[in-house]
This record gives sequence, C-alpha cells and structure tokens, in this order.
Amino acid sequence: MVNTRNHKSLSGKRIGILGKGGSGKSTVAVVLAKAVRDLGYHVCLLDADSTNIGLAQALGFDHSPETLLEYFGGMVFSGGFVTCPVDDPTPLPGADIYLDKIPSQFFVQKDGLTLLTAGKIGSLGPGAGCDGPIAKIARDLIIHINGEPVVTLVDFKAGFEDTARGAITSLDWAIVVVDPTLAAIEMASEMYDMIARMKSLELPATLHLESPELVALANKIFIESRIKGVLSVLNKVQNQETEIYMTKELLARSIKPIGIIYEDPSMSIKWLKGKPLVGSEIEQEAQNIAKVLEASETLVNEMEGT
Repeated sequence: MVNTRNHKSLSGKRIGILGKGGSGKSTVAVVLAKAVRDLGYHVCLLDADSTNIGLAQALGFDHSPETLLEYFGGMVFSGGFVTCPVDDPTPLPGADIYLDKIPSQFFVQKDGLTLLTAGKIGSLGPGAGCDGPIAKIARDLIIHINGEPVVTLVDFKAGFEDTARGAITSLDWAIVVVDPTLAAIEMASEMYDMIARMKSLELPATLHLESPELVALANKIFIESRIKGVLSVLNKVQNQETEIYMTKELLARSIKPIGIIYEDPSMSIKWLKGKPLVGSEIEQEAQNIAKVLEASETLVNEMEGT
C-alpha cells in the first residue's frame, strides 16, 4: 500500500538513472522503481530513452503509453512545440502535469507504479531532427497524482549527451549504472566532475544563443540546479574480485557505490522475450539500494537543516 505521508525523505524527489550503453541502466531503473514503491511511495518511471523499447513489459504492463512528445505537440524540427534545451532553455509549457487531467493513453498505472514515455525518435522518420526535445521533457516534467508527492525515476538514454544538455539540472540525485568496463567507470567519473562543476557555479556554454534573455535563463537553470550528488550501482558483476576492483576505482574518484548486482543471465532472456523483470536476488538488492538512497536523502537533509 502506498504511504501518503509527506515527510518521507524521497517524497517529491527526482532521480536519474544513467549509464553507458549495455550497462543495464534500464534493468536497474525497473527494479529500483518497484523497490522504492515497496518502501511506501508512489513512483513514476519516466522513460526518457529516445531509442530503447520494452520498459513497459519489463515493469509488467501489457502495453506502452503514447508519448509525451505527442501530448506536448511534437518536435520543433517537425513543426511542433517542443524545443531542444541547448538551443532554447525556456521551460516547457504545461510540463507540470496532473495525471487526472490528461488523457489516459499517455500513461499506464497500477499498484503504485506509473509509467510515462517522453518520446521515441525511431518512429518519426528520416530527418526528424535530434532528440534534444525529449531531453527537455525529461528535464522539466513534474508529476502530480491525487495530490500525493511522487518519486520520479528518469531512465535516460545511454551515454553522456543528455547530461551535457542540462537535463540533470532538475534531478535530486544521479545514479550511474556501472558495468565491469573501464568506459563505465570513466563515465561515472565524468558525471561526478560535471556535477562538481555545476555546484561550483560554472556556467553552461551559451555563445550560440543570440538573445541575452536566453543566456540569462540558461545560466539561471544551471545556477539553481538542485542536484545533490552522484551515486553508483555496480551491475553485471561476475565475482567478488571484480566487485572489489570496481568499488576501489569508484571510491578513488569520490563516487559512492550504493549497491552491487551480480550478473544474472535470466534478465537478458526476460528482455529478449518482453517479460517482467523478476528475480529474488536482484529484487532484494534493489530493496537494499532503495533504503540506502532514502538514507542518503535523509542525511543530506539533516546536514542542510531541512
């Protein structure tokens, strides 16, 4: 049963799930969404990956919702209204959404879990433009469900592009999924560096913006970024030796691992067959990760006196 007490530490928070291609970030997003739900929160998972599919089936839904890109009127590159945050940092109009006031085809929902899809670029045809507008939806979307504070998990596209676009400025936490590759460890390090630079009030690139008002707005968005820090989840770990090495390398880069998920070939089969992601070991570890995330938020709040 979903707990509606507003004082729970993750209520109203936005958590981004990021990682290199193949790291298993969508798997982590699915199991973590269910684990946070099981702590007593209503959870909204926003699919902000412009190319990947299958998140609805992995969560146990029988179909995917229509995209928010359609709801907001389409990409600017195709004559629509949703612009790229790099070219136009202006907030997306109407991104403060009350689910009881939008058509039901734009979300699927059951058992304290809600899934929305920002957009998929593959169906838009050749020359449709970049997927920057999808990053803007991910940056600006705020969900309300029956007046209840919602935890929003954002499953970003693979790689670093959305981070560079400023889509993480509205997050409270960034969780980088790290598989046993040097590239994944380095991406986590780059994420930590990016957020450290934002916290030091380093301003974004704006030389391409001709309007002083847009420059000022882009600067304001980065200066007012709410993100607290970077955490990591080790995924697809084969053995204890690998776990120890990966943990050491991340801690050397000031990145705190909050969970370790060992390799489970059955997860790949479930993705292949479009089946729900269930498994006792991965679900137990996801519950541990959710509790650490909740404790991290509580600790930061206590340190900040909020």
